[in-house]
Amino acid sequence: MTDHAQNPADLSDHELAAWLATTAGHRLLEVREEGLTGRELKDAGDLAAHRLLMDLLAEHRPGDAVLSEEGKDDKARLEADRVWIVDPLDGTREFSEPPRDDWAVHVALWERGELVAGAVAQPALGETFSTAAPPAVPPRTSSRPRIAVSRTRPPAFVEALAEEIDAELVPMGSAGVKVISVTRDVTDAYVHAGGQYEWDNAAPVAVARAAGLFCSRVDGSDLVYNQDNVSLPDLIVCRPELAEQILDFVRRHGTD
Repeated sequence: MTDHAQNPADLSDHELAAWLATTAGHRLLEVREEGLTGRELKDAGDLAAHRLLMDLLAEHRPGDAVLSEEGKDDKARLEADRVWIVDPLDGTREFSEPPRDDWAVHVALWERGELVAGAVAQPALGETFSTAAPPAVPPRTSSRPRIAVSRTRPPAFVEALAEEIDAELVPMGSAGVKVISVTRDVTDAYVHAGGQYEWDNAAPVAVARAAGLFCSRVDGSDLVYNQDNVSLPDLIVCRPELAEQILDFVRRHGTD
């Protein structure tokens, strides 16, 4: 966790990502206490966190481009050396359902073709997971593999995968929360093919990679960021020992 007494101007990119995600998370907790509900709460959270992150990045990394879920996509980022990829509020539905804690703030930095820093704050847990101090993945405590899936729309192919490898499905919100659940030994894998965008998984993937987890597209190819088309519809994040089983299943059965 970043020391909040420290001047943000003195922080490394890793530390700044953690500080930004944590600070936006604190703002979202304040919004959650304002008495709003439903769509009003969702919209207020999205807007407050987006504005705060844009202001802080403009102040502390003024030369960098930004790609935010809540902002206009400035294609100048395609010519930039450094691009912050942010999701100010991932898991808006869960955010709007207090006291749920499975929502997150994502802040990642892409530089010259690679993700180089990232942070995922889970404000309702009071925790931020980041490349500044990568999580140490604990030994697996479950005898059966556990796969994180969407609360509302788990893909049918993941249910078939779970049956083949005798895995348990664990429903939860935010994509970031699902990825981070693997680093926390809450689950052992997150397998998704239902459509996402770069901001949904850039920061979580940066943290998961730093923690030593396997990360790829479902066909085993690399996850590539800062593309003209920001759709990044599928991914696998898992303990390394499960990767080949999952990839082999997808090769044989696909994701339809």
